[in-house]
Amino acid sequence: MATVAELKAVLKDTLEKRGVLGLLKARIRAEVFSALDDESEPRPPLSHENLLINELIREYLEFNKYKYTASVLISESGQPVVPLDRQFLIRELNAFEESKDNTI
Repeated sequence: MATVAELKAVLKDTLEKRGVLGLLKARIRAEVFSALDDESEPRPPLSHENLLINELIREYLEFNKYKYTASVLISESGQPVVPLDRQFLIRELNAFEESKDNTI
């Protein structure tokens, strides 16, 4: 019969191989920060500049599949849950989009 330590090791190895362990750790971390967040202290209003900066950071995080980091950014910054329209970002930043690969 397997020991508790052996079962823990196998379970941890299995969750790591499936890519679930990192997601679970990130989710737990996000929930802990959410629980510790002081709701009685209001956040400053989100300025237009910070809205754009946060949106660029969100795009970077989502492009690199940092889903939970992006969710923490959204919840802590007050950024709208729905991403800003890409064409709006391009206009506001006076940028241009490469049509062949959709990069700004």
